[in-house]
Amino acid sequence: MDMTNQEYSRYVEQKAKPSPIWKNLTWAFCTGGLICTGGQALLNLYRGCGLSEGDAGTAVSVTIIFLAALFTGLGWFDRLAKHAGAGTLVPITGFANAMVSPALEFKSEGYITGTAAKLFVVAGPVLVFGISASVIYGLICFFFGL
Repeated sequence: MDMTNQEYSRYVEQKAKPSPIWKNLTWAFCTGGLICTGGQALLNLYRGCGLSEGDAGTAVSVTIIFLAALFTGLGWFDRLAKHAGAGTLVPITGFANAMVSPALEFKSEGYITGTAAKLFVVAGPVLVFGISASVIYGLICFFFGL
């Protein structure tokens, strides 16, 4: 069956289900907002426990990363993301999920060659470029006396 590009486009438009964009936007907004609200609540809790602003921020980051990784391991993060969409990609939770998912996928290959090695599929490039950028920035500051 030979079709022109225009005929194929019309065929695809007829078969494709319309995307509920407003529903998806609302879920993403609400989910991302709830994650951020939870982070703010944790910050207030940690500050109330006597941590400084910087230490409380660090504790919030560690807690959210831990929870996102735990929820990924338990399979809850994917179920939430299925309904919430981009709302779960608040950078810190999305990164934690991206770190843990490949490790879980390859756990059948063993703890070292599977799980541990695959943890760095995503983190490796981030670490390499982050460290490289910081070294370059440090050299620029050093040579220009900044």
